Amino acid sequence: MCLSIPSKVVKIDKERNVAVVDTMGVTREAGLDLMQEDEVKIGDYVLLHIGFVMNKIDEEDALESLKVYNEILEKLDEEERRQLVQEDDNCPNRGA
Repeated sequence: MCLSIPSKVVKIDKERNVAVVDTMGVTREAGLDLMQEDEVKIGDYVLLHIGFVMNKIDEEDALESLKVYNEILEKLDEEERRQLVQEDDNCPNRGA
């Protein structure tokens, strides 16, 4: 199962058209090819799918979702937590 966990944009590389996002402490790059130019800014919360930013979401909604994810994560061990946060890197729909 692929989860789309809200991620905060911490850096944007306009030359490569990618954003560096923080997903619950895990940073990664995500392509901005599916977004309008300059639609995503540093500090925005976004949802990712198969390595691309799919859409921007409201900060209040993002923080509420992260609160629920944190409640789930508290019940998991460290390896299960990391795997859950990084799961979209291995999403079965990747490249489909």
